[in-house]
Amino acid sequence: MGETIEKHEFSAEVGRLLDLVVHSLYSDREIFLRELVANAADATDRRRFEALTNPAVALPPDAKVRIVPDKEARTILIADSGIGMDKAELAANLGTIARSGTRAFGEAMAKGDDKVSLIGQFGVGFYSAFMVADRVEVTSRRAGSDEAWTWASDGGGAFTLALAERDEAGTSILLHIKPDADEFLEPARLETIVRKWADHITVPITVARDGEDKAANEGTALWRKPKAEITEEQYKEFYHHVAHAWDEPWATLHWRAEGALEFVALLFIPGTRPFDFLEAPRESRVRLHVRRMFITDEAGLLPAWARFVQGVVDTEDLPLNVSREMLQATPVLARIRKAVTNRVIAELKTRSADAESYEKFWTNFGAILKEGVWEDSEHRKELAALMRFRSTAADGVTGLADYAGRMKEGQEAIYVLTGDDPEALSRSPQLEGFRARGVEVLLLTDPVDTFWPDRLHDWEGKPIRSVTQGAADLSKLGAAPEQEGEAADLEKLIAALKAALGEAVAEIRGTDRLVDSAVVLAAGGFGPDLQMQRLMRRHGRQGLSLPPTLELNPRHKLIRALAAKAEAGEDVAEAAHTLLDLARVQDGDPPADPAAFARRVTEALSR
Repeated sequence: MGETIEKHEFSAEVGRLLDLVVHSLYSDREIFLRELVANAADATDRRRFEALTNPAVALPPDAKVRIVPDKEARTILIADSGIGMDKAELAANLGTIARSGTRAFGEAMAKGDDKVSLIGQFGVGFYSAFMVADRVEVTSRRAGSDEAWTWASDGGGAFTLALAERDEAGTSILLHIKPDADEFLEPARLETIVRKWADHITVPITVARDGEDKAANEGTALWRKPKAEITEEQYKEFYHHVAHAWDEPWATLHWRAEGALEFVALLFIPGTRPFDFLEAPRESRVRLHVRRMFITDEAGLLPAWARFVQGVVDTEDLPLNVSREMLQATPVLARIRKAVTNRVIAELKTRSADAESYEKFWTNFGAILKEGVWEDSEHRKELAALMRFRSTAADGVTGLADYAGRMKEGQEAIYVLTGDDPEALSRSPQLEGFRARGVEVLLLTDPVDTFWPDRLHDWEGKPIRSVTQGAADLSKLGAAPEQEGEAADLEKLIAALKAALGEAVAEIRGTDRLVDSAVVLAAGGFGPDLQMQRLMRRHGRQGLSLPPTLELNPRHKLIRALAAKAEAGEDVAEAAHTLLDLARVQDGDPPADPAAFARRVTEALSR
């Protein structure tokens, strides 16, 4: 076979990443083996699953991960019989990485975050090989293919791809060890690292010693052990493996279901949110095993709103050769999904009693949990009880039940204000009349907050209402706040403003819900509130956005001055547009015409 060698440049992101990994994580060098062994085990599991529907790629019966140190040649070989990679996959997987991953990795490094955690958190484990090796060669043959390729690099700015030979499918990684990394050529040192980091991996791992492959891991399915026999450290290390994360789990759920439905579950709720979590697919990745054998992580064992949960569910009630189509149709899996989902909800309910701990969870994953209130009719009420919000009347976060317990006598609705930033919302003019009357408002700042109130509608009979649509309720909640000055007669001013603004507003009216501000926008009593309309405009759906109502504070000195001008027959057209733009700016929107707004303000300041 004639040799074909192609030279490729690393993406700029990989170049920066290699520099960070090699030079900044130097003191944690042993993690290179943890990462490469975990990748090999994952590749073996994926080949086993693919073989269920494609017998041609069946795993050999003695499939394992082999680690072979060679002191004379100064190399370490890590070989598996996994799914393997073709030429394109080698180039894509080992030559590029997402820009966002590199940037976030660098930022975390600059902050001094835990170095061992960073490798797993950002999915850059392969590149840790260059901490101990000055050259890395990866020979891989995709299962089902006769062609093998070798990827090679010295960790500089480029890599090569060359045709190669490999007797069977799988991947071999050959590390040429640096002069200062002799310790990793010792079989005993390698065995210690495997026991520390990979004892729970069910694929057999061996280390070559004196010409023989010696077992290096116990290979026990941890979730099958009784809870009393598992240490916290073992739980934590298994979480690190299954979640590809290196924080500590916020919650560990381990139980065995027996009776009509039998399965074992070991699930974890992470203690921190992965950097790319909101960009990841909206799918649960809990792993399904049948009799300890990995089947798939695409069984949808939990709803999308619980996709932060990681772990394993292992059952005896499915055949080992279960297909993807059977997974979607089998009632057994549907019952397992229901049981696992209910258990996760019950755990969250129990833990929500510890407000301080629960707030940490909510900060990480609350926006995801709210999706369930929008889309999961079966669990909507249970999930609503788990929601937490910032509020105008409580420190930290509060729930709907706590809010309902603090409602004023005669208050009929739960009031919310949606926007993008909690600090900006807390200063919004929309709150002035509610705050002056001692009425609590929940501040909602996640994108999904624009949607779920319409689905939930109410909490224990109390409707959930946006303050931008709640002006009519204020008169029932107490007298208007005391203000200096008489209220102006707005009849002629409203007529003049309406003539100037035309269809830019649906209505202009006086209001008693303002204290310090001159104007505020309101939405109609029906249809989308202001934040929903803002969201629709951002997505180009102008046709669904309705003109707002402009409300005037009749006691504000600016409005009283303009009312006097209108009474005297003076032109207030310029002021009309400025008032509307001011109201927009207060709500976080830009003026309709920024240049015209700047001109009007400049002229007003000059006067």
